[in-house]
Amino acid sequence: MRFLYLFLFERKHFVRNRAKVVSYLLFVCTCVYALQNGLDLYHKQSETISEIQQSQVEDIQKVNAWFEEGKNGPEDRSWVDIHEPYWALRYTPTYVIKSPSSLLPLGLGQSEQFGYYKEITFWSSTYDNDMVEEIANPERLGNGTLDFAFLILYLFPLLLIVLTYDIGGVEKDEQFDSLIRIQYGSWTRWIAVRMSFYVSLLLITVLLLMSGVVFSNTIGIFFPDFIGLLYLVSGYVLAFALLYFVILRLGNGSNLNAFNLIGTWIVLCILIPGAVHQYISLKIPSGYMTEFLDANRKEAYAVYSLPSEIVSEKLVSLYPSLESKIISEEEQNGQHLRKSLSALTNELNKSAVEQIELRNAKKNELLHGTYWFNPVMFAQNKWNSYTSSDYDAYLRYRLNVQQKIDQKLDFLVLDTWNERTTEQSEFQVYIQALQ
Repeated sequence: MRFLYLFLFERKHFVRNRAKVVSYLLFVCTCVYALQNGLDLYHKQSETISEIQQSQVEDIQKVNAWFEEGKNGPEDRSWVDIHEPYWALRYTPTYVIKSPSSLLPLGLGQSEQFGYYKEITFWSSTYDNDMVEEIANPERLGNGTLDFAFLILYLFPLLLIVLTYDIGGVEKDEQFDSLIRIQYGSWTRWIAVRMSFYVSLLLITVLLLMSGVVFSNTIGIFFPDFIGLLYLVSGYVLAFALLYFVILRLGNGSNLNAFNLIGTWIVLCILIPGAVHQYISLKIPSGYMTEFLDANRKEAYAVYSLPSEIVSEKLVSLYPSLESKIISEEEQNGQHLRKSLSALTNELNKSAVEQIELRNAKKNELLHGTYWFNPVMFAQNKWNSYTSSDYDAYLRYRLNVQQKIDQKLDFLVLDTWNERTTEQSEFQVYIQALQ
């Protein structure tokens, strides 16, 4: 009975305190705004993907019409012959798409740093500019794009400070804490029950906002991830609540409580993540991926100036089964060699990308080793994994892109050197394999 009475007492105290009510309402409004931004991004990506898929269908229909009408290609490009593997593959629309998770509105993660679709050409790589936009979330925050996960992980603990810093502190400031111990029986229970009102209020608010957005967005197969995210949010909120409870229980006044609570937030949310980031940056300096690959492309373009015998040797090392045909082609006009140059540049790009991924893997390994004293970063990365917007999700996407690049180039080289004529049935094989 005392628990309920004190809980209702704190509700009245909250309603009468304008500063707390305004802070709470501002937080809720900001969360709604962030979720709306997330939904807009989700729908924008979904619409773009639908347009790409429709464009693919139209391009395929156009090429099929050429085959059926006995044409070699578009009328204004007489040099095109889709019966050659090179041109058939050039006109095979190939995209790799990372469909947005239905949970994306709850956490943007790295979705603003990397592209989510990639058109595969003979010269593509997994770190082309259209895949690595390098737009960081803080920049988007400056432009008005808020991330709901950012609000919960970093601003929610601040709101909890605003709502609870005076619990136990006012009593000691006014020196009637001893009276509370006599009448209520337990100072610890007094603080715990009062805090429980605010923790319950905020936790229910956050979970309702999350549930409303996700269920209205049709979560489908992502339901297990949503349950995991709910557990993560609940655990995060309760962990901060427990830490703040200890500080308030041991506090000796409102001012000291506020100082200790804010200091704790600064250490956990700013100092530790910042120090870890700085340490990792010093240990493994950041490289400019696009500049590194641009330099690598210069080396790749130099392949054009290589003597035909060197190009032949490199092709043979990649495709040993074509050794006899490549050697004989070297003595002819070298047309097949020129069409195969993109396969050599692909290998150079893969070597460059491998170095980038190794450096990223070392950084992630160092970061994972700090989770035991860096809980906010652990929660953030775990959150992003549930929304499929973390580093690992985009690594899998890049691997899929590279797989399609390799597959398209294998078709090009093998079918070109084997001098196969591409008919409509072969074109359908390309479509099925590369979609």
